[in-house]
Amino acid sequence: MPSPTCNDFSTHSNSMPRTQRRITASVLAIVAIAACGDKVTATETEPTATTSVSTETGLQSAKWGSNVTVTFANGSIRYRSNGLPNHTRQAEYALPNAGVRVPSAATAYAAPDPTQSQSYDFTITTKPTKAATPTSTSLGTIGVMISGAALFNPYEGDGTTVAMASNFTVRNSAGKDVAFLDACNGHPTPMGMYHYHALPPCVTATVDVAGGPSHIIGIAFDGYPIYGDRDINGRQLAAADLDQCSGITSATPEFPNGTYHYVLLATANSSSSIRCFSGKLSSTASAMLSTMSMNMTSSMSGMPYLNSGQTQVRAASARSSAR
Repeated sequence: MPSPTCNDFSTHSNSMPRTQRRITASVLAIVAIAACGDKVTATETEPTATTSVSTETGLQSAKWGSNVTVTFANGSIRYRSNGLPNHTRQAEYALPNAGVRVPSAATAYAAPDPTQSQSYDFTITTKPTKAATPTSTSLGTIGVMISGAALFNPYEGDGTTVAMASNFTVRNSAGKDVAFLDACNGHPTPMGMYHYHALPPCVTATVDVAGGPSHIIGIAFDGYPIYGDRDINGRQLAAADLDQCSGITSATPEFPNGTYHYVLLATANSSSSIRCFSGKLSSTASAMLSTMSMNMTSSMSGMPYLNSGQTQVRAASARSSAR
């Protein structure tokens, strides 16, 4: 399975027609463990360019956590949080030894939860538009959740190992098993950024009821909403129901007339999270995700990397706002 090119993002100019309006997603999160999905190529099943449809009303009705602030203006949602999920976490996690990209029980150790507060401040379009060809999701944060935490793609640091298929435990000093991924299908990076790699039951439990449909649990950086694995009738969805980016166009509680959205699954394969963006991404998003990729490489080499609130990221966000 080849590793993707992390800088493979489409760019758009202000001269494009309204139906191909550029998407703004100011990405401030820098991370230590993540991955690039496989390079996506066009097939007859891929989404084609369409007129954008506003998601603002649906997103306004989402049950954002008390640790999340969302505001709407100029065709965008501004998402701010401290990055700390509003559900319980493990007291300890299995963390990789220094320099290890894909840990195992033999190359990891038990340590107190390193999760730290972040400074998330993202501006994401509420008028997403399908791209002619999907773009592989890249390093680190690819979307944000109602819990206040980040969503990563399915893979670990080598870009091929599926996190959900590679969970393991190590023994702590008391002889108890400590897991790599917790019961919410998430974990922190060694540098403290908590994130999910799959459907987080701790999040869906706050908005869904047994036998009922899934509700909005997040938004991807291309502007399309993220849901759990139940359709409008409460039927459990499978990978076969979704496109290659883990998306589907169907009715949801927030969009009874139907909308394109991503679906997270609790699978032990690459269908667990978003492998590619179906929507168009702006040149600003491309530049920011390239910065994230460079910081990812540095962090895995044991070099310092920027926290999500530090100068380089703020400067990039300011350049985005000035455009």
